[in-house]
Amino acid sequence: MTSIEFGTPSTLPPTNGYSHVASIPPGSRIVWTSGQVPVAADGTVAGDWEAQTRQVMRNVEAALEAGGAGWDDVFKLTIFVVDTSALATVRAVRDEFINLERPPTSSLVQVAGLFRPDLLIEIEAVAAVAP
Repeated sequence: MTSIEFGTPSTLPPTNGYSHVASIPPGSRIVWTSGQVPVAADGTVAGDWEAQTRQVMRNVEAALEAGGAGWDDVFKLTIFVVDTSALATVRAVRDEFINLERPPTSSLVQVAGLFRPDLLIEIEAVAAVAP
């Protein structure tokens, strides 16, 4: 795990499970994941928001591990959703995976759709690993 510094300055609005700023120490190796969708390795797609979010987070975790990183190394999440009606569910599942003491910076984007109509969510992560 790197010594990523997370912050939410008092000059910015309060957050809900994310940090406003992440500072990466010099010499860290950066690991990017591509956007992960709720498709399991066997090709199946989970059904509801909770199941799809959990599968996406597992897929992000597998991608991070393939790059030699883990959830504690993540400093940025970008979440794409087809609507924001299940935001509380998405946050609850996300919180099962991230370090709530040091939550990564985060962006949430509502999109018109993903590459398949049965997909509700896509997530990508960026991590920093100590040398």
